Amino acid sequence: MAVKGWDGVIKIMDKHAIIKLKQQGVSNRKAAKILNINRKTVAIYWNEYKNNNALLNALDVNEKEVQEAQEKICEAPKYNAQNRKPRKYTTEIDSRLDEILESESEKCKELGRHKQQLTNLQIHQLLVNEKFDIGYTTITNKIKEKRNKPKECFIKQSYDFGQRLEYDFGEVKLEINGEISTYHLAVLSSPAANFRWAYLYKNQKQDVFMDSHVRFFDMLNGVYSEIVYDNMRNVVSKFIGKTEKILNENLLKLSLYYGFDINVTNCFSGNEKGHVEGSVKIIRNKAFALTYKFKTFDDAREYLDTILIELNNDSTISQEIKHLQPTKPKLDLATVTVQKPNKYSFVRVDNNHYSVPEYLVGRVVTIKKYYDTIGFYSNNILVCEHKKIDGHNEISIEIKHYLNSLNKKPGAIKNSHALKSIPRLKAIYDTNFSRNTRKFIEIIQENDDKPIEEIVLILETYNKSHIDIIPSIQIDKTALSNIATRQVSRYNELCLSEVE
Repeated sequence: MAVKGWDGVIKIMDKHAIIKLKQQGVSNRKAAKILNINRKTVAIYWNEYKNNNALLNALDVNEKEVQEAQEKICEAPKYNAQNRKPRKYTTEIDSRLDEILESESEKCKELGRHKQQLTNLQIHQLLVNEKFDIGYTTITNKIKEKRNKPKECFIKQSYDFGQRLEYDFGEVKLEINGEISTYHLAVLSSPAANFRWAYLYKNQKQDVFMDSHVRFFDMLNGVYSEIVYDNMRNVVSKFIGKTEKILNENLLKLSLYYGFDINVTNCFSGNEKGHVEGSVKIIRNKAFALTYKFKTFDDAREYLDTILIELNNDSTISQEIKHLQPTKPKLDLATVTVQKPNKYSFVRVDNNHYSVPEYLVGRVVTIKKYYDTIGFYSNNILVCEHKKIDGHNEISIEIKHYLNSLNKKPGAIKNSHALKSIPRLKAIYDTNFSRNTRKFIEIIQENDDKPIEEIVLILETYNKSHIDIIPSIQIDKTALSNIATRQVSRYNELCLSEVE
């Protein structure tokens, strides 16, 4: 007996059984009964077999016809189901399904990206509950047919050296000094040279965005003709309609200065800058998949640079550099403000406080704020610089800024915030200079031009080679005893006089 497929379709074993029975002289009706199929089906396959055999035995047949006959004899049965329509799928079901899918579309518009869309199984159950007699598979196929859009065809691109640079941000989680935080990779990628580079930052604000460009141009000593971005806030300030965009003012200034064109991709079209999209994943994996713990943020940055050098060994960036537009002097990206230091010689920047030399109290100071440092100027001369604080209402203070005042008021140094802000320096003071404050201040003044770390080492060295010996006071025990005896006698005399 023939074994049909689950859908009732004749398989090649059935075809083989039909032909073998017919070759043995079995009639169509009997073969159909033996195989449990329709006798018309037996006739179709037997006639097809006879016709193809006759073609093979013909004298005037060509090679192509022989090949076609052979394929038809050996091939499995074929069925053309393209025009076959579902028997239970009615126009009423089709109309109701359209209503459900339209409702789902409206829900997506209201909620945006969400995970509350009806599944195919829920839609089928909804139809069944409404007394429609329809199978799950039929509904699934119809939903797929209605929802599926024509697949997009991508056009492979190739670029000349110096023509195109792609830009993107990526996130990476690192453990710095035992604390896990999210950091940001500004990734710049050249598809022509297959060159990938990145800078590690603590955020992806506008000043960071600008700084990464200037660093990259300065590193290569050249500028690309075009830079491609997605629709990030650092690039697009405002959307007008579906296609028109107002570009960020700072980016426009950067473009005018360095002379590159700005190309912004369509929304949700990462493929339009596919090289940099891949570069974010590659750099993140190569640099931080295995190594993600660092003592300091600067250590993580230095490690990233070494990995990037290795990663670009096979790039052709050395050839592309020759085709870049000549760069200009490094663009100063500082935000400039002016302010007067308060009575503590502090200047407030972004809700944090930074010390400046004490002689500037009450005078106007020019502040240049960069993404990672803040410079303080008086009469266009840099008087001091601080690393930018990431926190809120915190203080960055230099003890060197208060030396004149401390020299006049040496007692103020013990509990000063300037001393306590450097625990190692305070420990040296408490251990070795608490009775010699002026010497402590004098050593700092003599080395005012040196970094505080170096001053700390000088103070430590000084204490090892200059141990202040405090002369001990020799006390005569006998004399001390006599003094005590006289004091007791005098006390007794006073008591007796009061009694009298």
